[in-house]
Amino acid sequence: MNRTRTVVITGASAGIGRATARAFGARGANVVLLARGESGLKAAAREVEDAGGRALAVPTDTADAAQVEAAADAAVEEFGTLDVWVNVAFSSVFAPFTEITAEEYERVTQVSYLGFVNGTRSALARMLPRDEGTIVQVGSALGFRSIPLQSAYCGAKHAVNGFTSSVRTELLHQGSNVKITIAQMPAVNTPQFSWVLSRLPRRPQPVPPIYQPEVAARAVLHAADHPGRKQYYVGLSTVATVWGDKIAPALLDRYLARTGYDSQQTSEREDPDRPHNLWEPLDGAAGRDHGAHGSFDDRAHGRSPQLLFSRHPALATALTTGALAATTGLAARGLRSLRK
Repeated sequence: MNRTRTVVITGASAGIGRATARAFGARGANVVLLARGESGLKAAAREVEDAGGRALAVPTDTADAAQVEAAADAAVEEFGTLDVWVNVAFSSVFAPFTEITAEEYERVTQVSYLGFVNGTRSALARMLPRDEGTIVQVGSALGFRSIPLQSAYCGAKHAVNGFTSSVRTELLHQGSNVKITIAQMPAVNTPQFSWVLSRLPRRPQPVPPIYQPEVAARAVLHAADHPGRKQYYVGLSTVATVWGDKIAPALLDRYLARTGYDSQQTSEREDPDRPHNLWEPLDGAAGRDHGAHGSFDDRAHGRSPQLLFSRHPALATALTTGALAATTGLAARGLRSLRK
């Protein structure tokens, strides 16, 4: 009989973390939910239990290593073990680099990079003695190809890639059975675009193609089940981004300099005084639950062929080759347009 797995998820109150918590709950897992917002955590816990799992909500700021360590202790005390740790929590600022203060930049880095470091440290402290367990980092295509207006987030995601690769090689050197992998995400329809700090003149938006959080959650579950691969790419757009940066990085710089500002903003004016969640959660005790989805349901895809192909290496190779060819063609057309 298979033992019920205990899964810790950071950033579990909304977006990808929330959808992932529901998905593990549907498998009957013990799901430990970490996030700052109490309203979101309570709602996420109800969804996990309604789906058939057991939930433990632990209010946690992942930028604080002591809080993360206490949450890991709570998970083991409640459920006896820790099998999977999923790092999702992040914060961001939509603004040119010169309009982000030092304190804001530090905060984004603490949450979006050091939060992953803190989670990984606490997970390994409990997995290594058992020589068993899996850590899944939720990465981003922006960890390969940076774009304007998101320098703090892009820098953090690049750092997560480097940090994770280093830890993976150390585990291999030790001959450990503990696995660590990354699910590299495309643009996802989460509440982040309505609650992160923004200094843009118009409302921020994800750059299409956009996927629903449930697509991302299925990728996380697949990575947790099959952690032997270094990383998983979600969505053809992510594959194209990675290969495009290998083929024509200078061209992509010029292309993004031209298009990257408008493509990340809707036509609606932004309210410069709207609340944001950089320092305090918007779904705190006095706030409201924001759920998994953002405001782009009408434009978001509910499926990703890349997830199917990721289960079959031969098909994945064919898809990557196709993405490479497509990116090469786009690069050539882009170069011609930039020369006009």
